[in-house]
Amino acid sequence: MTAPHQMTLAEASGLIAAGKLSPVELLADCAARIAALEPRINAFIRQTLPEAEAAAREAEAEIRRNGPRSALHGIPIGIKDIIDLAGHPTTCHSRLRLDHVASEDAAVVGLLRQGGAVFPGKLATHEFAIGGPAFDLPFPPARNPWNTAHHPGGSSSGSGAAVAARMLPAALGTDTGGSVRHPASHCGIVGLKATYGLVPREGVFPLAFSLDHVGPLTRTVRDAALMLNVMSGGREDYTRDLGLGLKGLRIGFVRHFHETDMPADPEMAAALEEGARLLAAEGAIVTDVTLPRLSEFAAVNRTVLYAESSAVHEEWLTTRPDEYANVTRRRLLPGLFLPAVDYMHAARRRTQLIAAINAAFDEVDVLLTASSMDPACKIDDTEAVERTYPRQARTPFNVSGHPAITLMSGLSARGLPLSLQFVTPAFTEALLLRVAHGFERAAPWKDRAPPLDG
Repeated sequence: MTAPHQMTLAEASGLIAAGKLSPVELLADCAARIAALEPRINAFIRQTLPEAEAAAREAEAEIRRNGPRSALHGIPIGIKDIIDLAGHPTTCHSRLRLDHVASEDAAVVGLLRQGGAVFPGKLATHEFAIGGPAFDLPFPPARNPWNTAHHPGGSSSGSGAAVAARMLPAALGTDTGGSVRHPASHCGIVGLKATYGLVPREGVFPLAFSLDHVGPLTRTVRDAALMLNVMSGGREDYTRDLGLGLKGLRIGFVRHFHETDMPADPEMAAALEEGARLLAAEGAIVTDVTLPRLSEFAAVNRTVLYAESSAVHEEWLTTRPDEYANVTRRRLLPGLFLPAVDYMHAARRRTQLIAAINAAFDEVDVLLTASSMDPACKIDDTEAVERTYPRQARTPFNVSGHPAITLMSGLSARGLPLSLQFVTPAFTEALLLRVAHGFERAAPWKDRAPPLDG
C-alpha cells in the first residue's frame, strides 16, 4: 500500500471509511514525515500532535461505531496561523501576537472539527498575511519544497509548503490578494478561493475586510471539493459535477493579462498556451476575452487593502511600529496616509470592474488566466521577491469576489512549478471545480511531487 502521507485526501478518506486505514496510522505517518522534513521546510510555527493524536484515536473509534461524519473524518489538516484554533496561540507570525491564545475555534475550524478533522499544528504565514518572507521575526519563513532556496509563495506559505511536501493532505489558508493561490502556484498544488462570503471568516485575523477569503490548499481538485463541502457548512456537494468533463464548455482566455498588461516569463506563457490547447482537445470551446487592464484591478485592490488594513493596525502602527518586520511595516504604513476620497474612488471603480467581469460571463462559462507571471524566485533575494510578488493575475478576483482556483500547469527548466487559474461566476464552485478537474485529469502534472527524500 502507498505510504499514508503520500495519499491524497480522497484516497486516505476512502480507506478510512472502508476500515483499511486508521486515522491514528495516517497521523503517525504524517508526523514522521514532518519530523523528517521540517528542519528544511519551516512550514510549522507550532505542532499540536498530542492533541491531534487524541482526536485521531477518538475518530477511529467513532468511525468504527457509526461510520465517518464526512470525508474529512480522521484527516489531518493544517491551520494557517492567522486562524484561531481553540487553546493555542494565533501569532500571525508576529512578535506582536506571541501571547494571544484563542479562546475558541474560528468558524471554519469549527466546521472542520464537526466534520471530524484533526489538527496537527499551526502553519507559517507572512506576518499578518501582508509582509513577505522575513528573517527578522520570531519564526523563520517557510521554504519551497521543490527547491528550499526558493520562495513558496505567500502569505499562506506554510500551508502550501506542508501540503506540497506531503506532510499533510490539506491545509487552510487565507486569500486577500491571492494568498491561497500564490503558494499553490509556486508549490505545484491546488489553491481554491471560493466566492466572497461562502466560507465564514469569523475568528480569522483580518487583513482587509472586503477582500479577505478563507480557502483550502490540497493536492488535487477532488480534495479541494471535499474540503469545500465541509468549509461551506454542507451547502452543496461540490464533487457532484467533477466527472462531467469539458466538452462544450465555453472558456474565455484572458490572454492580455500575461501578454501585454504584465508580460509573463516565457515558460509560464508557454504553459498557459499549452493549457488552452489541452482544454480545446478535451472539447472545450476556447476563445479570447478582454477585461479591464490588470493595472486597474491592482490599483483598486491596493487602495482598498491600504485603507482597510490601516483600520486594523492603526494602534500598533502608532504605538509599537518597531515590533513589525521591516517588510510588514513598509507595506502597512501607507494606509495611514491614504485620503478617504481615494478609498471612495476605488469603491466606485470596483463596482465597474465587477460589472465588466460579470459581462464577460454573459459570453463564456469560465475564464482562463495566468496566476503567477513567474516561477518562484530565491527566498533571500529581496529584490526579486519585491519585483515578482505583484506580478500576478489573482488580485482581480479578490476585487470582484468571484470564485477562482489555481493549479499546476507544468515545470520550468529549473524544476519549479508553473500554474494557471480558472474563474467562474459567483457561487458556481461546482462548475469551477468541474473545469479544474477536467484539466487536471487530462494534464500530466497532478502526480508530480517535489524531489524530497523520504
